Amino acid sequence: METIPPHILLGAYTEGVFPMADEGEILWFAPLMRGVIPLDDRFHIPHGLKRTLKSKRYEVKVDTAFHEVISSCRQREETWIDDMIANSYTQLHELGYCHSFESWDEEGLQGGLYGVAIGRAFFGESMFSHKTDASKVALAYLVDWLRENDFILLDTQWMTDHLRQFGGMEVPREEYIKLLAEALAEEGEEG
Repeated sequence: METIPPHILLGAYTEGVFPMADEGEILWFAPLMRGVIPLDDRFHIPHGLKRTLKSKRYEVKVDTAFHEVISSCRQREETWIDDMIANSYTQLHELGYCHSFESWDEEGLQGGLYGVAIGRAFFGESMFSHKTDASKVALAYLVDWLRENDFILLDTQWMTDHLRQFGGMEVPREEYIKLLAEALAEEGEEG
């Protein structure tokens, strides 16, 4: 089983760099404009999603189906997740650095996301949805979980229209590196 060694992968995140697979190669990225979702009052839940959350249509669980989540993310039409990426993040999950947030209903797993947690930074990797709002419910739960656990950075890597509806925004690399340093410094103060 080929993987990116955990120390290299975690070290890259602490420097603001992340990998993606492309046609059998691992490419490393540090975008000039970085996507983030604010964890303060700028985080926004759209009206339709508020109704879904109130309906309690989905139950969100954490780290109960990591393999299924990464597998579902991999099955999206456009994906950068190959065997090496899947194996590498599964290894990080086994080491306690990578987490899945899963939306379940009576028929099973319907949506979710996974990402890496280091210090007080969470790096969102990918999400999927089999039913309406399932991944959005997982994202709203993630934000609550991050707030409850004193995280200060939710990195989405790239910004999309989907993430903008939650208050997602782009910040220049220099500003991102400062936010990242603050989130990682918090770890040292606690540990």
